[in-house]
Amino acid sequence: MPQFRRNVLHTATLVVAALFATPVSGAEDDHAVATFAGGCFWCVEADFDAVDGVIATTSGYIGGHEPDPTYEQVSAGGTGHTEAVEIRYDPGRVSYRELLSVFWVNHDPTTNDRQFCDQGSQYRPGIFYHNAEQKRLAEESRREIRDTHPFDVVTEITEATTFYEAEEYHQDYYEKNPIRYKFYRYGCGRDARLEELWGGT
Repeated sequence: MPQFRRNVLHTATLVVAALFATPVSGAEDDHAVATFAGGCFWCVEADFDAVDGVIATTSGYIGGHEPDPTYEQVSAGGTGHTEAVEIRYDPGRVSYRELLSVFWVNHDPTTNDRQFCDQGSQYRPGIFYHNAEQKRLAEESRREIRDTHPFDVVTEITEATTFYEAEEYHQDYYEKNPIRYKFYRYGCGRDARLEELWGGT
């Protein structure tokens, strides 16, 4: 094979290898993960799906002691888990600090082991951090809420443990069952309480 053709083939091989080795902008490797618990995960998922820069949301369970819990087990309150949502987002479009701002005004931080009409430790609110920077920002945001609002804040901040994805029928429930979802959200008094706590913020 002539030297020129060998050089061309070698260069082409290097280009192809580089293409496969370079992460594509917006690919999963470029995304970050945040995990929040704010009561019913149907509602938390719907709230964060509306945020620009959020790539995907997954309803599930975190913070418990039983492996692979089912909805029935968690809802009975015996596994130690709380309903939560794992959020995959593009930090180039939305920051973790901004996600914290969305989280605070979409849950009731004054109640432990309860959110709106749902009662039990499986509905306790929490921020589950994935690294030291998330922990720092979460604690900083909680201090700001405590300093600027006239109510006690009991929302927990803990290190993220194993997150168990909830059953398929819970994923995107607000889209699959819009009438039932709206009836539940209204009947639970979620938005009325949020308005009482946060007003137009």
